[in-house]
Amino acid sequence: MADLSNWAFPPEMQPKTEEARFDLGAALDSMVLLRAEVPEDAFTAGILGTERIGNGVVIRDDGLVLTIGYLITEATTLWLNTNSGKAVAATPLAYDQSSGFGLVQPLGKLDAPALARGTAASCRVGDDVVVAGHGGRRHALKAKLIAKREFAGYWEYVLDEALFTAPAHPHWSGAALISGEGRLLGIGSLMVQEELGGRIVQGNMIVPIDLLEPILEELLKLGRTQRAARPWLGLYATEVKGHVVVSGLADGGPAERAGVQAGDIVIEVAGARVGGLADLFRKIWSVGAAGVEVPMTLAREGSVSRLRVPSADRQDLLKKPSLH
Repeated sequence: MADLSNWAFPPEMQPKTEEARFDLGAALDSMVLLRAEVPEDAFTAGILGTERIGNGVVIRDDGLVLTIGYLITEATTLWLNTNSGKAVAATPLAYDQSSGFGLVQPLGKLDAPALARGTAASCRVGDDVVVAGHGGRRHALKAKLIAKREFAGYWEYVLDEALFTAPAHPHWSGAALISGEGRLLGIGSLMVQEELGGRIVQGNMIVPIDLLEPILEELLKLGRTQRAARPWLGLYATEVKGHVVVSGLADGGPAERAGVQAGDIVIEVAGARVGGLADLFRKIWSVGAAGVEVPMTLAREGSVSRLRVPSADRQDLLKKPSLH
């Protein structure tokens, strides 16, 4: 795995202890480095790799770590490293597909402080924030909250309101978004391009912490929520010139087996016109729970075809943690 320790933000980009309105050192010490190993035959190995590295943040006094779920999906080996140099084995507890959050339980004492959770509702566009990864102030970035808006990911993922920050943190996976009051506002998911002041800048998409509160206890007890699983088609899509186009398909996934092809334009789902990427996924989910047949109308090379795609529960395809 890559060594992410031998770098630092320039001093002027790092938050300063004397300027912070909270205990900056304690907040940054809540961050851990997360290393995951995934079997080669795992469903996500070909997309996400078998060796993954990112960040997590301690959110409870018992050492519970919150991270971004794709880092720990199907992981069989997990290690956490603290800023003090301690290394502790861990186990994945849960990955919530809807929010994208992952939970990790250390199998030993981390001796790292927990970071108090805030709410995304408490922050406003233009606020000064800190985006922090493991490694203390060298790996912490002074940033601005530049947008709060809907986000749709090509992998059948939608957030009603995601948080966007700039400049970009280069090691965003599982990084913590920390408010000016020293509270956790969200977890880093992606690097994105955003418009800021009439120019395009690199930034980060952050999953808001508010999505964790209603599901935390269920995730801890069950490893997933009790709500019905959404229908998953294994369909990757994008918006091109006002159309929603299939850009790829999961190997052996429901959409591929039903005859959907890359390049197809999705016109309708269950007889309703599709009005964008987020609308496509919401219409698929509105048909019913995982396992339901999803009627789709597609345009392909000038002709129109209608398919019924038997959906699946994406969780059923993933290797489960050996410990819980």
